[in-house]
Amino acid sequence: MKAQILRALQKRPHGPALTASKVLLASYILLAIAAPVIAPQNPYDPLQIYGWEASSRPGTPGSGGYLYLLGTDGLGRDIVSTILYGLRISLVVSVTSAAIAALIGLTAGVSAAYFGKWVDVAIMRLVDLQLSLPTILIALIAIVTLGPGIDRIILALIIAQWATYARIARGVALSEANKPYTDAARLMRLPTSRIIFRHLLPNSIAPAVTLIPIEVGHAVALEATLSFLGLGVPIDKPSLGSAVASGFQYLLTGQYWISLFPGLALFGLIASINLVGEDVRRSLDPRNHSR
Repeated sequence: MKAQILRALQKRPHGPALTASKVLLASYILLAIAAPVIAPQNPYDPLQIYGWEASSRPGTPGSGGYLYLLGTDGLGRDIVSTILYGLRISLVVSVTSAAIAALIGLTAGVSAAYFGKWVDVAIMRLVDLQLSLPTILIALIAIVTLGPGIDRIILALIIAQWATYARIARGVALSEANKPYTDAARLMRLPTSRIIFRHLLPNSIAPAVTLIPIEVGHAVALEATLSFLGLGVPIDKPSLGSAVASGFQYLLTGQYWISLFPGLALFGLIASINLVGEDVRRSLDPRNHSR
């Protein structure tokens, strides 16, 4: 399976827009990893924040001996540093939640297909109910119930995203469950857990591989939305969404940079993830290789 994925990705033509999105996404990841080293200020450390320099314009020299290249926000935090540290939170939250949601959704979908009967009915009615509601509404309900915090927002995103994986995995697993290798495993009286996790799940995982990159982009957008509404990460741990929200009240005063630059960084991150994710999906789509 790994070899098939690699061959499919290698055969895919790369246009300028796709190449640019891959370079941009790689740059985001590298900047997020190196944030503690290259950021001029630690926005988590109150001792490095100078309140009298709040809302400084881009290019203003700072008291810490560095230049506020993109200015400061309403609390005096360097916007470049806020963006770099915000990238870390956005990427960690989105990748972690998408990966765990994929694992839970795949397991639930494959289990529904394998056991059938009331197990299938119970799981799929829950999936249908969740998919009938807007994802942002489910995330809002979950985060209001769980409370603020990075671990809780990850859990809220998992709750909001697992059903999509479950529906796709069930459709694939239904056909896999009736194949000879599954019947042979039953005749050999292998444990149910082994049949599911060693046979059905690996053969039903291909659709999730194409979905995960796109769902990571959705998770970034969801986390940013929740943080913008004040329901995401704590205020002392700035994310891109909360960074945009912190400057919203200053837009009419001409202090555009507080929201503009984090907003552009957020847009670039979501766009690059979605473009790369769509390319992965098309590369692994069998219909594109049969043409």
